[in-house]
Amino acid sequence: MRSSDVNPIPTHSCDVCVVGAGIAGLNALFVAGRYLSRDQKIILVDRHPRAGGMWVDAYPYVRLHQPHPLFTAGDIKWTIHEDRSYLASRSEVLEHFAHCVRVIGQRVRVEEFYGCDYVSHEEAEGGVRVSCTGPDGLPLEITATKLIKAFGVNVAPLDPLTVSSTRVRSVSPNYCDVRAGEIADSEAPVWIVGGGKTAMDTAAALIAACPNRDVNLIAGPGTAFVNRDRVVPPGARRWWGGVMPNRVFMDIARRFDGTNEAEVQDWLLANVGLSVTPQADNFFAGLLSEAEERAIRAGLHTVVMGHLRDAVDGAGGVDLVFRNGDTVTTPAGSWIVNCTGYLLHTDTPYEPYVSPGGSVLSIQTRSATFGFLSFGGYFLTHLMFRDKLREVPLYAVDSDEMRARTRTAAPLAYAALALHLHNLSLIYDALGASVFLRCGLDFDRWYPMHRRMADTAHFARTHRRDREHNRRTLETMGERFGVHCGPVVDN
Repeated sequence: MRSSDVNPIPTHSCDVCVVGAGIAGLNALFVAGRYLSRDQKIILVDRHPRAGGMWVDAYPYVRLHQPHPLFTAGDIKWTIHEDRSYLASRSEVLEHFAHCVRVIGQRVRVEEFYGCDYVSHEEAEGGVRVSCTGPDGLPLEITATKLIKAFGVNVAPLDPLTVSSTRVRSVSPNYCDVRAGEIADSEAPVWIVGGGKTAMDTAAALIAACPNRDVNLIAGPGTAFVNRDRVVPPGARRWWGGVMPNRVFMDIARRFDGTNEAEVQDWLLANVGLSVTPQADNFFAGLLSEAEERAIRAGLHTVVMGHLRDAVDGAGGVDLVFRNGDTVTTPAGSWIVNCTGYLLHTDTPYEPYVSPGGSVLSIQTRSATFGFLSFGGYFLTHLMFRDKLREVPLYAVDSDEMRARTRTAAPLAYAALALHLHNLSLIYDALGASVFLRCGLDFDRWYPMHRRMADTAHFARTHRRDREHNRRTLETMGERFGVHCGPVVDN
């Protein structure tokens, strides 16, 4: 008798299996639920103990950098009673994700499998067999008509930096709340390593919790942020002021030709951007307010434009050694907080965003189709259920490979906006405007209807012309960095 006959692998069946319960997965879940009937079933699988994706592991003082109503699944409303401009906390985001699953579950059966790791899948005629490992470490299988792998950016918690000196404390936001405990009680200098949103959150939290503390920033090439006060102005100004986000994205994409990121970066900073640092070569489309910028600038003791290579014991303390050979001495007992590349840690293997048979949709960075992968969860799922996922000639970019070949993130970010708008144009023609109306992720929803209608009319008039420019930009980027930028290639 075979062991498999004695201990058969548990098998569950469903109409759709969604792997990943982050923002991309929940948007896929929302859309799938619109196409299925009440007696059909979706199985939602995630390695975390609850829905939330990266937010389950996020550092405790993280907050949304956009107003909370613009971060949701489909058009599901938030239940918290806060001003529209409120930036939700980690716990509030997690509760909203749970609320979204409950709301979707009122329309279609949703069975939640948390603590389960995806292992592999096999596509066959009529469906997909998904192999997973359950919370108990034992294998389980799911058979589904359709599989949506919503891995997104596959964020992992940041580990502390490994340094040579034992006379400094090396930590990371995921394992050390800078507002409390030993780091808050200490009077030793703190060196925040990184220039993106995690670094800004960490600097802001530490400066607010420990005024007059010696807080320093090692910012790499620096990061440009979009001015939140300009693109999502608070209060009544949204009726007449501000610059609508989609227009900003279109303006950036129109200026970028695949080679001139420095020129576009200058335009961004002069018009809708800001930066804490004197140099800002990176761009990740993150938002920062003018008040946050002022507070961080005022609270920083030193800003070093460079990349930390090591911390070694020296005669007068600990020498921080930089990639260019420069050193800075800090007292023994200083703290090093790793805030580098929170969104850039991934080991996702390459696969096309749509399988040869069309039964598997994969939303990840190796064949990215949108600058914001949450949009992939929403729009690609619509294409899948309308049997147009392979028909519409979307462009895909291996963002991980391109990032490995770029000096800074700016050209990659600008190419991502070109990709985003190129594919939205194709989807607009393929699906019509009605699909766009239920996409609560749209930043322009911040503005009143009359302004949104004018902007939508502008998009309808110009998107095909812009699509051709964005196509040329993407192909230029592909040639420049030796990375495929074009319609899906089956592996």
